[in-house]
Amino acid sequence: MPDRIMFTEDTYVVLSPSLEQQFVNLAELRQILDDLLSSCDTDLPADLQNLDRECQIDRLIATVCEFSTPGGVWQWYVVRLNK
Repeated sequence: MPDRIMFTEDTYVVLSPSLEQQFVNLAELRQILDDLLSSCDTDLPADLQNLDRECQIDRLIATVCEFSTPGGVWQWYVVRLNK
Protein backbone atom coordinates (compact mmCIF):
# COMPACT_ATOMS: atom_id res chain seq x y z
CA MET A 1 0.00 0.00 0.00
CA PRO A 2 1.44 3.43 -0.93
CA ASP A 3 2.53 5.75 1.81
CA ARG A 4 0.30 8.80 2.34
CA ILE A 5 3.32 11.10 2.10
CA MET A 6 3.65 10.26 -1.61
CA PHE A 7 0.46 12.22 -2.31
CA THR A 8 1.03 15.14 0.04
CA GLU A 9 2.06 18.47 -1.47
CA ASP A 10 2.87 20.61 1.51
CA THR A 11 6.44 21.75 0.91
CA TYR A 12 7.87 23.50 -2.12
CA VAL A 13 11.29 24.75 -3.11
CA VAL A 14 11.22 28.14 -4.83
CA LEU A 15 14.10 29.30 -7.02
CA SER A 16 14.29 33.04 -7.57
CA PRO A 17 15.97 34.65 -10.60
CA SER A 18 19.07 35.16 -8.46
CA LEU A 19 19.10 31.35 -8.02
CA GLU A 20 18.48 31.57 -4.31
CA GLN A 21 16.36 28.68 -3.09
CA GLN A 22 13.95 28.66 -0.22
CA PHE A 23 11.67 26.00 1.18
CA VAL A 24 8.10 27.21 1.66
CA ASN A 25 4.70 25.81 2.52
CA LEU A 26 1.67 26.19 0.27
CA ALA A 27 0.48 29.43 1.91
CA GLU A 28 3.92 30.99 1.46
CA LEU A 29 4.09 29.87 -2.18
CA ARG A 30 0.67 31.40 -2.79
CA GLN A 31 1.89 34.70 -1.30
CA ILE A 32 5.02 34.68 -3.49
CA LEU A 33 2.93 34.04 -6.60
CA ASP A 34 0.44 36.73 -5.59
CA ASP A 35 3.30 39.23 -5.26
CA LEU A 36 4.72 38.19 -8.65
CA LEU A 37 1.34 38.49 -10.36
CA SER A 38 0.80 41.91 -8.78
CA SER A 39 4.11 43.14 -10.11
CA CYS A 40 3.36 42.20 -13.74
CA ASP A 41 -0.42 42.57 -14.03
CA THR A 42 -0.26 43.93 -17.58
CA ASP A 43 2.02 41.24 -19.05
CA LEU A 44 0.17 38.10 -17.99
CA PRO A 45 -0.03 35.04 -20.25
CA ALA A 46 -3.33 34.74 -22.15
CA ASP A 47 -4.55 31.78 -20.06
CA LEU A 48 -4.33 33.89 -16.87
CA GLN A 49 -5.69 37.21 -18.09
CA ASN A 50 -9.41 36.54 -17.59
CA LEU A 51 -9.11 34.84 -14.20
CA ASP A 52 -9.35 36.41 -10.77
CA ARG A 53 -6.16 36.44 -8.71
CA GLU A 54 -6.94 33.32 -6.63
CA CYS A 55 -7.71 31.32 -9.79
CA GLN A 56 -4.52 32.60 -11.41
CA ILE A 57 -2.51 31.33 -8.46
CA ASP A 58 -4.35 27.99 -8.45
CA ARG A 59 -3.69 27.59 -12.18
CA LEU A 60 0.01 28.35 -11.83
CA ILE A 61 0.45 25.86 -8.99
CA ALA A 62 -1.56 23.13 -10.75
CA THR A 63 -0.25 23.46 -14.31
CA VAL A 64 3.24 24.95 -14.45
CA CYS A 65 6.39 25.21 -12.37
CA GLU A 66 7.77 28.52 -13.57
CA PHE A 67 6.74 32.10 -14.21
CA SER A 68 8.66 34.70 -16.21
CA THR A 69 8.84 38.26 -14.94
CA PRO A 70 10.83 41.25 -16.20
CA GLY A 71 13.34 40.43 -13.45
CA GLY A 72 13.81 36.82 -14.52
CA VAL A 73 12.26 33.39 -14.21
CA TRP A 74 10.86 32.07 -10.92
CA GLN A 75 10.54 28.29 -10.49
CA TRP A 76 8.86 26.13 -7.85
CA TYR A 77 8.72 22.39 -7.26
CA VAL A 78 7.03 20.11 -4.79
CA VAL A 79 9.49 18.43 -2.44
CA ARG A 80 8.96 15.73 0.11
CA LEU A 81 10.89 16.02 3.32
CA ASN A 82 11.34 13.05 5.63
CA LYS A 83 11.35 13.86 9.33
